[in-house]
Amino acid sequence: MGLRLRRAYSRRAAVFANLTHPPNPRLGGGLMDKMDEKTRIFMKISEITSIIERFAPLGWQESYDNAGLIVGRPDDEVHKALLAVDVTEEVLDEAEAEGCDIVLTHHPIVFHALKRFNSADPVQRCVERAIRSRIALYACHTNLDSAPGGMSWRLAEMLGVGELEVLQPSEAGVGVGFGVVGELPEAVDTVEFMRFIQQRIGVKAIRHSDTATSAVRRVAVCTGAGASLIGDARRAGADIYITADLKYNDFMAPDKALTVADIGHFESEYCAIELLFDILSKNLCTFAVRKSERSRNPVNYLV
Repeated sequence: MGLRLRRAYSRRAAVFANLTHPPNPRLGGGLMDKMDEKTRIFMKISEITSIIERFAPLGWQESYDNAGLIVGRPDDEVHKALLAVDVTEEVLDEAEAEGCDIVLTHHPIVFHALKRFNSADPVQRCVERAIRSRIALYACHTNLDSAPGGMSWRLAEMLGVGELEVLQPSEAGVGVGFGVVGELPEAVDTVEFMRFIQQRIGVKAIRHSDTATSAVRRVAVCTGAGASLIGDARRAGADIYITADLKYNDFMAPDKALTVADIGHFESEYCAIELLFDILSKNLCTFAVRKSERSRNPVNYLV
């Protein structure tokens, strides 16, 4: 790895290290979580979600999505939020133990209409429990993916990619769309760059196509399931495309025009917790926000 790129990574690492909340995905809590009870305030859910939606309006979500307030009423008052990737029973355990009365996640717990509430599956159990425990549930999903400065922007910046542009622009507005493409400070060995990704975001395994070039500089990134943007990455002149949820034939699609690398869905989207934290902490100085310590990858690896 070249000296300039190492310095760029070091500078970014220093910036993250100096944040009030550490970027380590295994660490939770933070300064806002440690505020004295007397300094905490109650806020209406609508006041909190309006801040998120100024950054990522619900109108930017995809038609299949279910972003927004899923459990709770906009006028309900809450005093402490828990940030996670998914609503799970473990995350609700943490919310109850830490006194959090709203859980803000990237993925919606409910995508389709629920016809029964009889604890038959994890979704039903989590929704029932949230209602019983008076814990509001809110999701910021594809609207956060497509927002300028959103998910792909955050991951690309973590990987040292600069001069970012939207990979697949939307008609919703300037800078809105999925994925980003940009440049590393200098060309880096392809395999060495993928090893850096493993280290930087804690990826246990990266599935990738044949390496198209020995070195990469122009990098495309799309968090979550991004197979549909392989063509966009190729047309943008990317040397490597970082995404997740690729299928067998997707690894053949680039035809050695670029390298595609699948870093895992959860791994690519864990940055949602830091992103949501930054959005809230910059606008709500006294509202308590906690980063989940129990938001975990449902995929296990035997390596």
